[in-house]
Amino acid sequence: MRIAVYPGSFDPITNGHLEIIKRALKIFDKVIVLVANNPEKHMFFSIEERLEMISAAVVDLKHVEVDASAGLSVTYAREHGAVALVRGLRAVSDFEYEFSLAAGNEYIDSSVEMIFFMSRSGSTFISSSMIKDLYDNGVDILPLVPPSVLKLFEKRKGIK
Repeated sequence: MRIAVYPGSFDPITNGHLEIIKRALKIFDKVIVLVANNPEKHMFFSIEERLEMISAAVVDLKHVEVDASAGLSVTYAREHGAVALVRGLRAVSDFEYEFSLAAGNEYIDSSVEMIFFMSRSGSTFISSSMIKDLYDNGVDILPLVPPSVLKLFEKRKGIK
């Protein structure tokens, strides 16, 4: 079985992320969506909320698992029998960051390949940060995110 790990903060998950997952499933037998738990980074949604919204978003996708880890993605991949880390690229700025990350991962474990998917033209502008800004400014984000994300935003708004 060929397993890939798709790591990220997913704060929140977007339709662009889902597109990458679906495309990775065409190549790999199983994709593990790995929510990064970086305590130094300020996240809008908690780990539990991100796991909940991602799980709801991928419920109909066979062979997708959702997990969280505070450690290195490449180490997690090796420990779970994955042959690759999957990443998405939207722009040149993404490439520079991912190139550096790939070099570090290769240094740690060269047996785990880095696989990059270019975003489709309709989702190149979508980022988790932009989703939060759009929502805060009253823009309808439903075309850009799974319904589980909008539900959590609305739940949060009700709490304020």
